[in-house]
Amino acid sequence: MKTPSSARRRWRCACKGFESMANIHPSAQLALARVEQGVSAGPLAVAAAGAVLEAGCALAAAACVGEGAVIGAGARVGEGAVVAAGVRVGAQARIEAGAVVTRHVPPRAIVQAQAATIAGYVDTPAHWQGPPPAARGGALASAVRGVRLYRLREVQDMRGDLCAAELGRDLPFVVRRSFLIYNVPNAEVRGEHAHRQCEQFLMAVKGSVRVRVDDGRQREEFCLDSPGLGLHLPPMVWGTQYRYSEGAMLLVLASLPYDPADYIRDYGEFLALAKELA
Repeated sequence: MKTPSSARRRWRCACKGFESMANIHPSAQLALARVEQGVSAGPLAVAAAGAVLEAGCALAAAACVGEGAVIGAGARVGEGAVVAAGVRVGAQARIEAGAVVTRHVPPRAIVQAQAATIAGYVDTPAHWQGPPPAARGGALASAVRGVRLYRLREVQDMRGDLCAAELGRDLPFVVRRSFLIYNVPNAEVRGEHAHRQCEQFLMAVKGSVRVRVDDGRQREEFCLDSPGLGLHLPPMVWGTQYRYSEGAMLLVLASLPYDPADYIRDYGEFLALAKELA
């Protein structure tokens, strides 16, 4: 899908003015912060004591970074935006102008000003929004290694709807565990990890959920908005779920029992391991 998403359009607006910001403006107050190479700051930008501005990040005019907060490498904080004390903004993230950020922001996330919620992710094209134009029972490959979107078989009549999935035909692995995620506020982000060996199959059995997948080189986003859509995540794919609709329920089928050692929760560690596999 080539059409730019509204999130990316908002990001362009939020980043307006960064292109001309060559370095640190004389009125910016960064003396008490740790400032790494290539940081830019606009007029009256402020970073409090103990704040860390990592390489290549940028603060627009009047942006404010609280005590002990960390702005990740290459991240952008928009004009007049506030990052609260102790908050970490991930690498390459984008904070819209005027946003007030009080919680950690994942790498590459785009945070909109209204309610400071994540509206999308940088450099993450939407693959499908709504049912894909595939035959029933078909699967579509993603640009992200091993990820496939399945169109499950559905039967609909006056008595109601039925969606069926069979091992070997619709499900690409033997299911060893399942869990249901629900009652998630719209502003919350879940997932944010990869598995070393476990495979997962995600289905929005009610409502809609945005799922972002990342193999360390390619990234893509899917909108699961029908029980007839299933997304297969193989091992070593970083998965993030966000923008849960009201009342949404996400069913996750897993190929292995729960094992804390199978989780990779640090994105930097994941990128290093993914690079070794490439």
